[in-house]
Amino acid sequence: MATLPAVDYEVVIGLEVHAQLLTASKMFCRCSASYADAAPNTHNCPICMGMPGVLPVINEQAVEYTVMTALALNCSIPSFSKFDRKNYFYPDLPKGYQISQYDIPLSRNGYLTIRLKDEEKRIGIHRVHLEEDTGRLLHRTGPDRVSFSLVDLNRAGVPLIEIVSEPDIRSPEEARLYLQKLRTTLVYLGVSSGRMEEGSLRCDANVSVRPAGETRLGIKTEIKNMNSFRSVQRALEYEAARQIALLREGGIIPQETRGWVENRGVTVSQRSKEHAHDYRYFPEPDLPPLVLSQEWIAGVRDKMPELPDARRQRFMDQYGLTAYDAEVLTAERTLANYFEQAIGQAHEGALPARAKAVANWITGDLLRILNAAGREIDVCPVTPIGLAGLVDLIAQGRIGGNQAKDVLEKVFATGQQPAEIVEKEGIAQMSDQNELEQIIEEVLAASPKAVEDFHRGKESSITWLIGQVMKRSAGRARPKLVRPLLLEKLQAKSS
Repeated sequence: MATLPAVDYEVVIGLEVHAQLLTASKMFCRCSASYADAAPNTHNCPICMGMPGVLPVINEQAVEYTVMTALALNCSIPSFSKFDRKNYFYPDLPKGYQISQYDIPLSRNGYLTIRLKDEEKRIGIHRVHLEEDTGRLLHRTGPDRVSFSLVDLNRAGVPLIEIVSEPDIRSPEEARLYLQKLRTTLVYLGVSSGRMEEGSLRCDANVSVRPAGETRLGIKTEIKNMNSFRSVQRALEYEAARQIALLREGGIIPQETRGWVENRGVTVSQRSKEHAHDYRYFPEPDLPPLVLSQEWIAGVRDKMPELPDARRQRFMDQYGLTAYDAEVLTAERTLANYFEQAIGQAHEGALPARAKAVANWITGDLLRILNAAGREIDVCPVTPIGLAGLVDLIAQGRIGGNQAKDVLEKVFATGQQPAEIVEKEGIAQMSDQNELEQIIEEVLAASPKAVEDFHRGKESSITWLIGQVMKRSAGRARPKLVRPLLLEKLQAKSS
């Protein structure tokens, strides 16, 4: 097949994100929504198992969490919405249909802002709607090497929100940034754990390509099985390149669902893509419509916490942090909370300097140690009080920067407070000037050549002498005191 003339193509991406809500019970029954450590098929009842004759009841907190999410995403909330039956037949869907929302969802027409290369871009949110999760299929291979599948219905009926973006995303990197920002927002709100690796946050992507300058959308494929931010970006990079190569060879893009194969780094065809009419949507007859008053919506808005963008700006305004530091510290709600708790416990110095010191230790050494240990900030052995104590010890001149790094490592390993370690190991910096002067005299007496070099104008010898003082004091001498005292002694010897 002849290759067509070179054409510049534009990538068009829209994301469909599903997030499980952190409610105690399922969407339409009283079964526990916490199933992670439960034995298969132990969190079930006739309602979530789809038995004939049962009636669902709407979980009010799930509705509240959905509206809260929609408000955070700048969506409009209609006063009237309803549930619908989405019909399809899979073993993990016991009723043969999913209770979802179709034409009148809980919200529409919002947006989320991402930051790309110091520029902001607004990604449209088409809708946020509420539905129930499905069960899980567990694929196994028996001792006779025959494959089979088991069904676990513990997850069936767990409240699930679907957040559908507009096709405003123009690169795999933008898609990753959008998904990360969306996850951060959900976690800040406290409506979802946002753990992709556990399946509580899942992402499907619709991707198409079109000639640059074209306004009509190309034929899209849906990509599934992406369980990390990195997987989303890699899968979209591969799929966009695959579609462009196919079009340049004169091929046709079929509308289909493809799965991402992580270990091979490719997408593979799974099935032809369904259309809305294939699901035979119709209004759920067993549930009443939802009528939300403006007073109720206002009450939900009043419960909303400070969101990431607002907190980032406040960190810059209140604490004098740089945009970079504020961005890192507000990326996770637990990290931002840790920072503010540490600020409240530190006492030495003015607020901006204290805040900058705490921020530097968190974004530098503490996150490095946590990443190396594979741990999160909410289970960090270095408590906010501990980090504040470390910053205060430095500000008081009791330990230097290099000593502080060692102390931090020991606090992380033992859980002890920094002051305890400094006291126990006797590593506090010298505060007795007489003791320091004696060490300097000993160094000068033992280093006649360096003293002679200094008097001949060789300035570098002072650096060597400072190093000898630090060595002889086992690092306990304060560098800020060593140099002036050393110069004073040297000048006295030259007179």
